[in-house]
Amino acid sequence: MKGRIHPSAVLDGEINVGRDCLIEAFVQIRGNVRSGERCYFGPGCLIQGPVLIGNQVFLGEKTTIGFSPQRLIREYQQGKIESPWIGLESTTIGHECIIRSGSVIYAGSRMGNNVRLGHNVLIREEVTIGEGTTVGTGVIIDGNSFIGSRVSIQSNAYIPWNTHIENHVFLGPGCILTNDKYVMRTQYDLHGPILREGVSIGAGAVILPNIEIGAGSVVGAGAVVTKNVPPKAIVYGVPAKIYGKIPNSWKKPLE
Repeated sequence: MKGRIHPSAVLDGEINVGRDCLIEAFVQIRGNVRSGERCYFGPGCLIQGPVLIGNQVFLGEKTTIGFSPQRLIREYQQGKIESPWIGLESTTIGHECIIRSGSVIYAGSRMGNNVRLGHNVLIREEVTIGEGTTVGTGVIIDGNSFIGSRVSIQSNAYIPWNTHIENHVFLGPGCILTNDKYVMRTQYDLHGPILREGVSIGAGAVILPNIEIGAGSVVGAGAVVTKNVPPKAIVYGVPAKIYGKIPNSWKKPLE
């Protein structure tokens, strides 16, 4: 290890830290963990392998990478395994990512290059996030969800289990996506929304379960979307209705 490691840091396992990395006070790195060059591990970080971290990754104070999913915690409580950290799926953090203080990423999630997270972001297991995506402060992304590349998710948005979001999508602050059509009143397979490429969702909008928003469409602030939306439509209201069509001159978000 060629980096600078604070004396209070704990490195326990098969650890391979790249050149010029800085590991601050009270960091814990456990299991099979490999990082690239010039990474920063802020005070109090917990990294639980297997984890692969790219070059020039910033992990803010008290971030957690590789948190144990509920399944393993239950197995530990029932005495089936000796530790809730046994049998974790591998977690991957791409090059030049910024993960700010207090964020938690569960084991089995995958993050592309140049992803930027705000403070206190929660990302559950089996989530994929594409390169260049931004996730604002306080966002929750539940498990088994796909987030494409160059997506912008603003602060305090909620993304439920089994959601699919394609490239160049914009989610305004406080958006709520849902996946339970019957709010636990009957048996139902949870299906989050599908947001196709280039969709923009205004602040505080609510998207009901299993709804598909067509490519390039815009959903107005505060709308409640109860039906599928065709491509390039402008919808708003409660319930949301189509009020126009996107001009061809409009660009995708983040282009």
